[in-house]
Order: sequence, then structure tokens, then C-alpha cells
Amino acid sequence: MDRAALDALRGLDEITRRLRRECPWDRDQDERSIVPHTVEEAYELADAAGSGDDAKLVDELGDVLFQVYFLALLLEERGAGNLAQVAEGTVQKLIRRHPHVFGEAEAQTAGEVLRNWDRIKREEEGNGAGEPFGNVPENLPALLYARKLQRRAHSAGLEGAEPEERIGDPVARDAAERWIGEALFALVDLARRLRVDPELALRASANRFRERVEGN
Repeated sequence: MDRAALDALRGLDEITRRLRRECPWDRDQDERSIVPHTVEEAYELADAAGSGDDAKLVDELGDVLFQVYFLALLLEERGAGNLAQVAEGTVQKLIRRHPHVFGEAEAQTAGEVLRNWDRIKREEEGNGAGEPFGNVPENLPALLYARKLQRRAHSAGLEGAEPEERIGDPVARDAAERWIGEALFALVDLARRLRVDPELALRASANRFRERVEGN
């Protein structure tokens, strides 16, 4: 990391600490009150990443970075951790979950990397092969929740969990994305006309899938 980056991060740290001391709003925050803003910033970052606007992406990355600094400061204030521990924990996690880079394992495709990642994560969390969904947050948006359950099931080699198709051709990938988007949009419209909440319907279906897998 170059000197300019280190100086900028040091400046952000100083600003974060000053806001915590001197701003009434920032002084009032704790993890539960600040996390909704963290989630909002993450969605704004996702929007910027898909917009093709690099200046917007830089701006939204900064907002998310501030959230990380702020939450780490809250840990520090009660002696439960600090930014250095956050960074070091992430470094060690990335090393453990990339044995094909830092160890002797092999992974030739992105799919193999994901399977290794999920397997190592289950082992770290103490979940055996029969508990592939350990620590999957149930408050994820339904689409993310369903996709995470399906990916975990496939990584665990469970019956009925189909592998992901990798589309290398950008034109074909764009066409597939457009088709999926149109299909989802049509299903949402059908749900609206039937007065069914599509978020709740998908979540219920994902939970039924989870119960079937965990019951086997």
C-alpha cells in the first residue's frame, strides 16, 4: 500500500473518532442503530457497481469504508476488538479459504473455488455434511437467501442441487441475464395480480427446500 493510501486511511480514522466524540448523532449510535445505514450503503454500492459510473463507485466505496471504520470503533470502545483485529481476521480467513493459492490444494475453476470455500466455512463453523445451512442469515432478501441455500446444498454434494452453469461468452451471458430478468419480472407481475407477496412466497419456498434437505 502506498503512502497516499496510508495517509488517507489515517485521516479517515481521525475523522471517524472526532465524529464519535463531537457529533450528537454519531455519539448516539450503536451497532443496532447503525447497521440499517450500513445495509443501505451496501445497496447503494451495488447500484454504483452496476452503473458503469466509476466516480459514483469511488464515492459509494468510501461510504461503506466509513461504516467499517465506525463499527470497528464501537468494538474498540468497549474493548471487544479494533480495526487491526478486523483486518487481521480477514487476512487469516482469506488465507484459510484459498488453499489453492496459499496451500497445496488445487482448484482450476471458479466453481471448485466456491465448493472449497463453502466446505472450509462449514468446517470452521462446526457444521458437518448434514448441516450445510449453518449460519445462513434468514433475514437476507428472499432471492439472496434462496441462492445461498442452493449454493450451499450444491457445495455439500446434496442430491437435487444442480451445478451452476458458467457462461463464458459475454453476449450469451447478457442474453441469459436479460431472459432471467424478464422471467422474474413476469412472475412478480403475476404475483401482484394474484395478490401474493413474491418476497414472502419465495422465502417460504426456500424454507421448504431447507427443511427437506435438513430432514434427509
